[in-house]
Amino acid sequence: MNLTASAPPIDFILPDWLQACLIAKQSADESERSPELAPPENDLICRAFEFAYSLHEGQRRASGEPYIMHPVAVAGLLRDLGGGSALIAAGFLHDIVEDTDVTPEELEERFGPEVRCLVEGVTKLSKFNFSSKTERQAENFRRMFLAMAQDIRVIVVKLADRLHNMRTLEHLADEKRRRIALETREIFAPLANRLGIGRFKWELEDLSFKYLEPESYREIQEFVSEKRADRENYLVEVAENLKQRLNTAGIDYYDISGRPKHLYGIFQKMQRQQKGYSEIYDVAAIRVIVNTNEECYRALAIVHDMFRPIPGRFKDYIGLPKPNRYQSLHTVVVGKSGRPLEVQIRTVEMHHIAEYGIAAHWKYKEDGTSSGQMTETDEKFTWLRQLLDWQTDLKDAQEYLESIKDDLFDGDVYVFTPQGDVVPLARGSTAVDFAYRIHTEVGNHCAGARVNGRIVTLDTQVKNGDIIEIITQKNARPSLDWLNFVVTAGARNRIRQWYKRYHREENVARGREMLEREVGKNGFEALLKSAPMQLTADRCNYHSVEDLLAGIGYGEITLSHALNRLREVIKAQQPIAPVTSESEILQLQNAAKVLPPAPSGKSPIVGVDGLLHHVAGCCTPVPGEAIIGVVTRGRGISIHRQGCPNVDHVEGDRLVPVNWNSTDTDRNRSQTYPVDIQIEVIDRVGVLKDILSKLTDNDVNVRNAQVKTFSDQTAVIDLGIDIRNHEQLERTFSQIRKLSDVLNLRRLSQIAD
Repeated sequence: MNLTASAPPIDFILPDWLQACLIAKQSADESERSPELAPPENDLICRAFEFAYSLHEGQRRASGEPYIMHPVAVAGLLRDLGGGSALIAAGFLHDIVEDTDVTPEELEERFGPEVRCLVEGVTKLSKFNFSSKTERQAENFRRMFLAMAQDIRVIVVKLADRLHNMRTLEHLADEKRRRIALETREIFAPLANRLGIGRFKWELEDLSFKYLEPESYREIQEFVSEKRADRENYLVEVAENLKQRLNTAGIDYYDISGRPKHLYGIFQKMQRQQKGYSEIYDVAAIRVIVNTNEECYRALAIVHDMFRPIPGRFKDYIGLPKPNRYQSLHTVVVGKSGRPLEVQIRTVEMHHIAEYGIAAHWKYKEDGTSSGQMTETDEKFTWLRQLLDWQTDLKDAQEYLESIKDDLFDGDVYVFTPQGDVVPLARGSTAVDFAYRIHTEVGNHCAGARVNGRIVTLDTQVKNGDIIEIITQKNARPSLDWLNFVVTAGARNRIRQWYKRYHREENVARGREMLEREVGKNGFEALLKSAPMQLTADRCNYHSVEDLLAGIGYGEITLSHALNRLREVIKAQQPIAPVTSESEILQLQNAAKVLPPAPSGKSPIVGVDGLLHHVAGCCTPVPGEAIIGVVTRGRGISIHRQGCPNVDHVEGDRLVPVNWNSTDTDRNRSQTYPVDIQIEVIDRVGVLKDILSKLTDNDVNVRNAQVKTFSDQTAVIDLGIDIRNHEQLERTFSQIRKLSDVLNLRRLSQIAD
């Protein structure tokens, strides 16, 4: 049935909210007198759905249901979070660029730059795989946090996409289910928690638990079901008694209800306390929602008057909010049954933030917009800004991964500065961790500490509520011994950075010695000054060769890693002989003019007719790509891709302007050009067959293939293929990248693709 004049026929039941949008748009289309029924925001949502429906028509998910049901579900989740029309539209369109031929430019033309930005951001995240090798995993994290910094809504769309995929995970193969579930529990659930989106976090954890520990999941699920009736009756009774007491005290509550604990939370408690389910009593909680902060504390007093509080089980997250902005009062009391009962007390706004997290702030922004841009003064993004700072500080992939995984989880300890500011820290943190959390220079000049007015040793672990004062001295310096007891990634990184900075000459000398010992003294100085060495430093993320040597000397990068990068550079380069005098340049130019014509007859390259020429093996250009010619000794003109590093230092007199002969290329479509590519994949039976099938579909010949597998269930496939032009190459790359098991695809050359 058509719901709008322009919508395609719908072959499944739409959610009520979407039907209402389409009906409102139809009413506006049919009557110009009632445009208020379809404001611009509603129109954008309807157009995005209709466009997505038409593009996904005929596609099916692994479950067999129409594919459009997935983007509809994602858009619904984003709407429930309170997202604006652009975010909901991005939910409908988030798979468009990856799964269809629609370009980002077309998206912007149809739906505006905001929707394009969100969809492009999600598309870039879609190929991330966090169970792969360390270096690739670290790089994926870096790119993800950069995308989040540009617009935090990108990761919210990705979380909604992941949540719906987890809800339908049973239709995939067991191995793939476990991989996705592990990635979800280790990365996406903590991210949802860091953004404060509680309703996403708990469901992602429970669904991951279902597929990673299926037996434990079923066991706890059965236990919870068996006791459900008794538990619900007990919670109803407690809630009624509490309502009466609050009414008597004149507290206008919004809601009082029972809240069962999530299955994964129960499992974690059983693991942590080494107890069976029958020994875990507080598997449910009462949640009290009132209107003001004052009423929260008054309600707490009533709860403690009705029941006996358990010492040490009260937490005030209103006075000391969690880093993800969560606020609530938590207390555990002994109920009438003699069993522990958790009570949570919060305001309506606090409850909204606890459920929707970062998305809740879109509703409360003064300007009424739903922008996800990160600003310098926005405290919500302090943790993300710190992760971005570490991207330039940390070169070692493992160290970077440890740092960000540590920071994805909330701090368990809340301490105070002497001025009364709250500082969250990880459990087990020391005075030195606190000093570096305040400021790098405070940590670097830390000479002592006072906790609650008493001098303590720097390795003293701080506790909730401690007031900490750092004693600094101008001549004080960090000690490498501090690395033995600090627990926060920020402190560890700053200590190491200071050591590297103030021992730079020593580290450079050590790095030179290590590299010289490996490559030999003969030509070593020339190697350090060479272009390949500088390119190696660039590839290792260092500004100069000296920085690279310092990194090797300090141990920030291993010698073997640097040597492997150097070998790759040298292997990929096709040396172009240096020319130092004008006479030599003239000789080469004159030689080129009298060289015999290329053996292939009429050349497909304009500018070299009648001259000997060849396609450079270092960058292997193909028709359709910008090219440049270089006059060489004895081999005529070498044709390179523009931007090839081997051409960067060639004298301008040796460069020959050339371009592809499009007319000849169109006529001689059988001529091909060699291209080497490398594909990183999840190792499974048939993955090579799937890739070769895509190559066959695009009429691409495979000259050679080599596969190398690794212990982390990944593999690298090196292929030599024959390509007619750049368009064919791009089309082939696009189709291979869409294979779900493909992690990375690159062209083997000295130009970054």
